[in-house]
Amino acid sequence: MKAMVELYIQQFKTTLTMMFQYRASLLIWMIGQVLEPLVYLIVWSVVSASSGGSVGSYTTADFAAYYIILMVVNQVTYTWIMYEFEYRIREGGFSFALLKPVHPIHSDIADNVSSKVITLPVMILIAAGLGVVFHASISPAPWAVAMFIPVLLLAFLVRFLLEWTLAQAAFWTTRVGAINQLYFVLMLFLAGQIAPLTLLPSPLQAAAAVLPFRWLISFPVELLLGRLSPGETLVGLGAQVAWLVVSIVLMRIVWRAGLRTYTAVGA
Repeated sequence: MKAMVELYIQQFKTTLTMMFQYRASLLIWMIGQVLEPLVYLIVWSVVSASSGGSVGSYTTADFAAYYIILMVVNQVTYTWIMYEFEYRIREGGFSFALLKPVHPIHSDIADNVSSKVITLPVMILIAAGLGVVFHASISPAPWAVAMFIPVLLLAFLVRFLLEWTLAQAAFWTTRVGAINQLYFVLMLFLAGQIAPLTLLPSPLQAAAAVLPFRWLISFPVELLLGRLSPGETLVGLGAQVAWLVVSIVLMRIVWRAGLRTYTAVGA
């Protein structure tokens, strides 16, 4: 355990230094992270205003709160590994990662967390500013605020492991763009990104509850909005823990199978 802690400390130092060297790239990435939910916020605010001030159980202020919280949750849970993994295998860089004495996933975790350390404070400031501009209505119970951190951490872990597992499709095919696109389309609808899940048809709501997508984004957002009871929150936590176990098992199975088929490519 001590060796692993020291490993992560060194990884964080290295990746933080590297992240500071790519400030412009981080800025561009953050703009993208803000623009997408901002577009949905504006669209649903207009729809709500034209429908008498609400759509379903969401008022215009509720839509503002929903997408502003979603912006922060998505920033905390988002990973880029599905794009990075393909590049490593196609260019041959993955072979060097396999020569290291530790699993490559530890370096990816350090990279991901380091980028969040740099960008999260800025994202929170942007979210606070948008909350004022759009008159967001956020008033969660104290217990919901306390539960938000563990729920958000579990959401990040599950999403990271699932996407790391899916990224390993590059072991079998070095072009995985179509797989990535299908995954992110499902995320748009079933994680509540394009619209709150309660506004979607019942079959989609059922699919979102069974599949992992709701528990990655929509669940933390609903919790902080005060739309979940303590019982519903415990059920959601159970679903997150179950998917965490499933994602760990899947990641290990796919990793071992992938290594057996991996052939180094690149220049």
